[in-house]
Amino acid sequence: MTHLFTPIRLRSVECRNRVFVSPMCQYSSVDGFPTDWHLVHLGSRAVGGAGLVMTEATSVTPDGRISPDDLGIWSDAHGEALRRIVAFIKDQGAVPAVQLAHAGRKASTAAPWAGGAPVARERGGWQVSAPSALAFASGYQVPRELTSQDLADLADRYAEAARRALDAGFTAVEVHAAHGYLLHQFLSPLSNQRTDEYGGSYENRVRFPLAVARRVRAVWPAELPVLVRVSATDWVDGGWTLEDSIELSRRLKDEGVDLVDCSSGGLVPGAKIPAGPGYQTPFAAAIRAQAGIATAAVGLVTSPEQAEQIIATGAADAVLLARELLRNPYWPLMAARRLGADASWPRQYERAKKQ
Repeated sequence: MTHLFTPIRLRSVECRNRVFVSPMCQYSSVDGFPTDWHLVHLGSRAVGGAGLVMTEATSVTPDGRISPDDLGIWSDAHGEALRRIVAFIKDQGAVPAVQLAHAGRKASTAAPWAGGAPVARERGGWQVSAPSALAFASGYQVPRELTSQDLADLADRYAEAARRALDAGFTAVEVHAAHGYLLHQFLSPLSNQRTDEYGGSYENRVRFPLAVARRVRAVWPAELPVLVRVSATDWVDGGWTLEDSIELSRRLKDEGVDLVDCSSGGLVPGAKIPAGPGYQTPFAAAIRAQAGIATAAVGLVTSPEQAEQIIATGAADAVLLARELLRNPYWPLMAARRLGADASWPRQYERAKKQ
């Protein structure tokens, strides 16, 4: 048995291996509801042998969607619509997870193949909101600054979304605090210029993200894991740093978070990111070592040997794959064969397991 294909237990939930499906927006929802595309997209990765299969960023409010085509869980009907997908993932032996999100000032944009630009309200867009009235970039809306009452209401929306996810059958939940979306906007001094208790000092800037994690943990059963995705650095002078992320991770651990999913960037356009194979793995290693919490590495993890090395050396406890799983939904099964691990294949496909 290889390290990559050794099961990992998060609270009472055991993942059959350490290959996790990273959240990937599909821009294929209708009014926030999943379609058959989501069943096939997520279901095929479960069939393909992943240990944990996570939804795309799933918005806790209608105006928190990145685009009008994104998944949502702001009503009971949305939660109910996900039940079939969750059941299928479980039937294939994978752990179903949901990523709860709010895009903040980066909301109301078009799908990538439609240009990705901000969508005007007369074309189906909406007013965006954020910690401060600072637009993401030229041509983007200047967001409405959220009030203290707005933040209290939003924390409720996260908790309600977690409750719906639980009712739908999900057994893991991730809070999205990365990639320049709402919670990351609170963390970074580049996007948070508030002067109240939610801005200014580090203590104030982490206040709302920690409150959201606390509310989700309170709703989520004690035996099930809570994950948080962070951008470990903004890659910009004066922004959020790895040291900031390490301290946040310590506090998240104190709030009952079980694993930190370590990504980076996304807060401001034009950041110079030295992307390359495994370029974010050192963030996962540093947070794991210095905050004493389980981590997952994500970002240009492509080969079985690379993924095995990340786990074997203790750089992270799991790897999250995105584009590589778009190229090959059955990557985990192929990786197990290459590494000499005896992964379980769906019985319908067992004839292909043998050479």
